[in-house]
Amino acid sequence: MQNIRAETRRPEWPYGFLTGEQRSWSGRRPEPFRQVVLKIHSRCNLSCTYCYVYHQADQGWRSQPTVMSRRTVAATAGRVADHVHRHGLAAIEIVLHGGEPLLAGAGMLDDLVTVFREAAPPHTRIAFSIQTNAVLLDERMLELCLRHGIGVGVSIDGGAEHHNRRRVRRDGASSLAGTHVGLERLTSERFRAAFAGLLCVIDLDSDPVEVYESLLAWRPPGVDFLLPHGNWLVRPAGRVEDETLAPYADWLIALFERWYTAPEHETSLRLFDEIIALLLGGRSRVETVGLTPSTVIVVETDGSIEQVDALKSAYHGAALTGLHVERDDFDAALGHPGIVARQIGVEALGEECARCSIHRVCGGGYYPHRYRPGSGFRNRSVYCADLFKLIVHIGDRIHADLEPVRRRLGQA
Repeated sequence: MQNIRAETRRPEWPYGFLTGEQRSWSGRRPEPFRQVVLKIHSRCNLSCTYCYVYHQADQGWRSQPTVMSRRTVAATAGRVADHVHRHGLAAIEIVLHGGEPLLAGAGMLDDLVTVFREAAPPHTRIAFSIQTNAVLLDERMLELCLRHGIGVGVSIDGGAEHHNRRRVRRDGASSLAGTHVGLERLTSERFRAAFAGLLCVIDLDSDPVEVYESLLAWRPPGVDFLLPHGNWLVRPAGRVEDETLAPYADWLIALFERWYTAPEHETSLRLFDEIIALLLGGRSRVETVGLTPSTVIVVETDGSIEQVDALKSAYHGAALTGLHVERDDFDAALGHPGIVARQIGVEALGEECARCSIHRVCGGGYYPHRYRPGSGFRNRSVYCADLFKLIVHIGDRIHADLEPVRRRLGQA
């Protein structure tokens, strides 16, 4: 297996801020991991056209075991318990992911949760969640989720036309009917307590208001709208070289206006919530915007410890650390340059980003979206024009709404 020393001597050094064996925290203490993503099943029953696991640069899934073994589950639980104990964490989040994690079966998930809870130090809260396409979300699985307190997030791309265009089964058939059946079970009175929210990948060919309202019909506690993964080598669909155009910003601004001007709070839209928090001087809870240190680590089905899995969209091996749960603890990953880059904030940004007036809100954009061959990740996001336009628009709206309050306070 590739080790850290071998990876740091790649012909193309992708991180920009360090060279060779230099690994300086500049006097900082690394942030412990607070979210562990477990790739419990490496295959999927869908073949989404934009999937970074199967249809982009890294094809490592082909050599992964199909299901995480009991031995790997136990080893990972032990590493999580050690990390929690060493850093005095009161809570940690375990995300069950894939592929399609429900392919692992209810029995495997039941055993996994039990193993993790038994390994955890006393008084440590473990929050479990699962991200699924919902096609296999039957009553047995939902009973298990309720029993263990597993929050269920569902990936769906809106109404039939948009969803079926991109989220297809492996034979090309529609998947929406299966997703709807699973969602109907999940959102029923019996199981709604397990409903954690929806995830939707933006499609420029869709109408943002129509998509939002189709998702709103499920009464989700929150919706996460994601930019499709891409970079300067492989641009996302519709993200042309002309940076006077900002099609993703235009799509998101239309969505923001529908959401923001609603007569009552309908649901949380995470991207907008985070941007507003940052504009008001707060911290981001996600690494897609802002400069808050990333505290996410991934364990693959074979036990490999990896960086955030979206890096697989950049190039083959981009997420590798050379570490393994049977050999290494999680603290070893805190020294990996890719983890360091996602924890040191402004110091990891290129000069162009550091000079930008909104860099503390944008954060340079999501780290995988900054990749460019030859200069690695020390670039602005391929979505730079979109992020700038969107953030300025939201900032102007918030400022205009707060100005009367400021004037009243100034007169008091």
